[in-house]
Amino acid sequence: MALLDEYDVVVIGSGPGGEGAAMTAAKGGKRVAVIDQDAEVGGSCTHRGTIPSKALRHAIQQMTEELGFSEHYHFDTIIRDAERVIREQVSLRSGFYERNRVDVVSGRAVLAGPNTVEVLLANGGRRQCQTGRIIIATGSRPYRPDDVDFTHARVVDSDTVLKLKETPRSITIYGAGVIGCEYASIFRGLRIKVNLVNTRDKLLAFLDDEIIDALAYHLRENGVLIRHSEEYERVEVNAGGVRVHLKSKKVIQSDVLLWAQGRTGNTDGIGLEPLGIECNARGGIKVNDSYQTSQSHIYAVGDVVGNPSLASAAYDQGRFAATHALTGICEQRLVEDIPTGIYTLPEISSLGATERELTERRVPYEVGHAFFRHLARAQITGRTTGMLKILFHRETLAILGIHCFGSGASEIIHIGQAVMTQPGAANTLMYFINTTFNYPTMAEAYRVAALNGLNRVR
Repeated sequence: MALLDEYDVVVIGSGPGGEGAAMTAAKGGKRVAVIDQDAEVGGSCTHRGTIPSKALRHAIQQMTEELGFSEHYHFDTIIRDAERVIREQVSLRSGFYERNRVDVVSGRAVLAGPNTVEVLLANGGRRQCQTGRIIIATGSRPYRPDDVDFTHARVVDSDTVLKLKETPRSITIYGAGVIGCEYASIFRGLRIKVNLVNTRDKLLAFLDDEIIDALAYHLRENGVLIRHSEEYERVEVNAGGVRVHLKSKKVIQSDVLLWAQGRTGNTDGIGLEPLGIECNARGGIKVNDSYQTSQSHIYAVGDVVGNPSLASAAYDQGRFAATHALTGICEQRLVEDIPTGIYTLPEISSLGATERELTERRVPYEVGHAFFRHLARAQITGRTTGMLKILFHRETLAILGIHCFGSGASEIIHIGQAVMTQPGAANTLMYFINTTFNYPTMAEAYRVAALNGLNRVR
């Protein structure tokens, strides 16, 4: 017979969305349980996605900057640093739940009724949780087409690539989205031959065209072979390697295939259909502006609801959903302009409109540039590749978009973000011109770019 517990709120999933929801509900004085099928908290973000891949990238960046490219470093050796970071993150997040008296239950959650969550425990037992509010934060997983053999050790996705036992001599990455481009940088940093197959006609089309061109140039300059507008016809795997047959009749041979073409929401088998909760073709749960499903007391947040599919946004979604679950009111919304961080080498960050979008909307804009090679701080550190680009209104000087390519881009962007969110006249190019920046710093790029832009209009 299943154990029975009663909670005010049950959260399914302990990734950023689940954590944000659980912490908010607990601090609101509610009895909260978090259920996760992993033995440790943190979700895919901590164990298979964001944290390990970025730790791996950082280790490779340090290796190449300090020692240059080296054949003596192996993939499995560098993975150990990522494992250290994962351990630290798990310890930190476990402490959050303990201090806030949130019960953490390991097992697979299934909605057994409108107010009942049944947990299938690892030891074969069952546990039932009765609750008034349910928040689903089960995340997503890499999309796997049926005609590709993911049981073979030479075929991996972003969840399994970190388990490679040997360093391959060559890898084909199918899919040139954010994950594909990041791993192209990572593997090329290890001097592995990289084939990057893009199903579209350009990389990361949501970025500003100048940033896209810079990324493509640096990937190619570092030896990545990019093939645009290609689709696979079939994948052939054997003991000697992987052959990807493309519809264009090209055949790409490599030691390993990394499949990086889309993601699927983790919604199968958790009992949504009997409750009338709808999902799209990729397993994404349909929600309203308050993150409610068709069952008003059941919410969904994070990657399982689709865009923007960012850990930072998922945490906020979890907070907002929990606030609505507790009070019935939530006037908070995700900000319209969420910064994008892409951890290629060099990294990219973007906020607001692109030149393409402003041109289509017929907005009179101008551009200000600061090239890192002209900044004293970049010259001191040797990280001179990259630029900061500010788009602003020609007449009002209002900041319309900020795009950064180079070392520290995902940090640098937040200075511009703080200014862009200010009301009225505070959000203009003049803030950067009239503000004194420490010298030498990378932040000084804002003053340089602002002066460059102002010279174009005055």
